[in-house]
Amino acid sequence: MAVHDKSILAEASVVGRKAITLDVEEGGILFKQFYGKPLAVAKPRVDQKYEEPLVLSLYEALYLCERNTIKVEIGGEHVDCETLKQYCRKVSHNFDVKYKVYKYLRDRNYIIRSGIKYGADFAVYTLGPGYEHAPYVVVVAPKHYKLRPADIVALGRVSHSVKKRTVLAIVDENRDNIHYIVFKWVKI
Repeated sequence: MAVHDKSILAEASVVGRKAITLDVEEGGILFKQFYGKPLAVAKPRVDQKYEEPLVLSLYEALYLCERNTIKVEIGGEHVDCETLKQYCRKVSHNFDVKYKVYKYLRDRNYIIRSGIKYGADFAVYTLGPGYEHAPYVVVVAPKHYKLRPADIVALGRVSHSVKKRTVLAIVDENRDNIHYIVFKWVKI
């Protein structure tokens, strides 16, 4: 694929809850910037080249779209970032709340991956996967969400069991405020 707009690096097709970049060279450039993962590669390393398509999360796809780095299509039609955001809202619970946290952290050069295997929304790296284990897992909650004592205990247990700091990101949907609370399990 030849992308003519010099600011656009790649094209991605949205399929379900993912976006796929089929061009291996374009995907490789994005992957070296810690976006996405090569399809069906368990523990990819950014210092290697892959022949598989790059799979992006919807958070990554929207973030890159807003930066004019990728051009996105849904159902074979090119769409703008607002249309992509509307799609994301339909297929992903609390997308706007989680995306605010994703965007805030990515803007500060953290590398963000799915945290589902840790019981969290995001795994957050300072150096990147392959260079370190994620020092943080982030659980996102809208400000109006009522945390129960059991939820707080669960956050502490996640932190202890995966040997990471668990961060609760509380998002005020009406303002651009995100409050972060860090949990760490300690022995007394």
